[in-house]
Amino acid sequence: MEEKVLLKLFVAGNTDRSQKAIDGITVVFDGCLKEKGTLEIIDVLEKPQLAADENVLATPTLIRVLPEPARRLIGDFSDGKRAFDLLALPDGAP
Repeated sequence: MEEKVLLKLFVAGNTDRSQKAIDGITVVFDGCLKEKGTLEIIDVLEKPQLAADENVLATPTLIRVLPEPARRLIGDFSDGKRAFDLLALPDGAP
């Protein structure tokens, strides 16, 4: 059975840094995980409670919710492939 993947990317507003994070993660996600996972992009300025619920204190933050255990990365995600490698995604992911 293939494991489902759930990723949450937290960004702050419509800034260059946020857009680079979104672009870097989206390209790799769409190329490798779109069929078996979900990527949620959450703007902490629009939905601060979601950030508080996940204890997000800095942006951008990428959280692998599923498969468990959860893992999180904070920082520059312009290299989406490297971020996915650090999240240790299941077989079949990049």
